[in-house]
Amino acid sequence: MSDEPSLSIDRRTVLKSGVAVGVIANLPAIADGAEVKVAQPVNVTVNLRINNQTHALTLDTRTSLLDALREQLGMTGTKKGCDHGQCGACTVLVNGRRINSCLTLAIMHDGDQITTIEGVGAPDDLHPMQAAFIEHDAFQCGYCTAGQICSAIGMLKEAADGWPSHVSANLTGGVTLTDAEVSERMSGNICRCAAYPNIVAAIQAVRGGEA
Repeated sequence: MSDEPSLSIDRRTVLKSGVAVGVIANLPAIADGAEVKVAQPVNVTVNLRINNQTHALTLDTRTSLLDALREQLGMTGTKKGCDHGQCGACTVLVNGRRINSCLTLAIMHDGDQITTIEGVGAPDDLHPMQAAFIEHDAFQCGYCTAGQICSAIGMLKEAADGWPSHVSANLTGGVTLTDAEVSERMSGNICRCAAYPNIVAAIQAVRGGEA
């Protein structure tokens, strides 16, 4: 009878070993004693024009516009949802166009005109879109609301500017957008409370000049 221990290898062990070997085999070879250099953060100064005020910030070049707003400037009205550009909670306006602030670097917007929900209106002087959202109960938990409102304002401007090209009118002349078209244009903004019908109603009220 052999004194050697018996080996019992199951499928999971083989797969784990294979993955480990594959990872190790693809690591770059490092000579003994070689110095491993880690890239250091690079900080730059950027001037962000937000809600008609200029803020000079020294930021890591990798800082997103969303993180600059929230972490550096304390403008927490802009929400961090998925942080992958999929939910729209972080929507702000840059030079009048809506963007996902989690997907863009702050340093890319030096000198741009940035509008966050804090700059859309004030408690005693609401923007028509804010008033319409309240009037039509276009929110429940409210987490997505700032992004929805900024996106809605930007969307109506896009329509007024004739984007896409088959829409050619201005707000004063009355842009014709069906509820389905409004929903499609707002599809990048997710409401997990499913207040979509009320959101569309609020937008249509503003578009029609009711708010």
